[in-house]
Amino acid sequence: MLTINTIKPAPGSNKGKKRVGRGQGSGTGTTAGHGMNGHKARSGPSFKAYFEGGQTPLTRRLPKKGFHSPFKTEYQIVNISTIEKLDSKITEITPETLHELGIIHELKSPVKILGVGEINKAVNIKAHAFSKSAKEKIEKAKGKAEVV
Repeated sequence: MLTINTIKPAPGSNKGKKRVGRGQGSGTGTTAGHGMNGHKARSGPSFKAYFEGGQTPLTRRLPKKGFHSPFKTEYQIVNISTIEKLDSKITEITPETLHELGIIHELKSPVKILGVGEINKAVNIKAHAFSKSAKEKIEKAKGKAEVV
């Protein structure tokens, strides 16, 4: 009868691991399957991810392109149309208010208000930057655009 304690794998299905470097008679002595000479025959061989066997690697064949300034300020953008959709009870909008409402994701990075859309209610907006059109539209609706 077959029980859990008598289960064995099929004969020949499990093979022992090859023990390399155990003398000439084993067939994998001396060089231990690493061949004669060369980089991969040495101890601790490692190739860089971009190594192409001595051919000039792709990273060096392609020209350098572009530049990323480490001093660029990345603004979180909020459109006037988004502010128009907010509750009419809110008269003062700050980055903290926008964060609480889930419009911006981080309080650390600065907020810029853009003039996409229309605004009809008088709202005092405090932000780090405003576009010209946004400032004009806010002031036209008798609101205030204040730079923090």
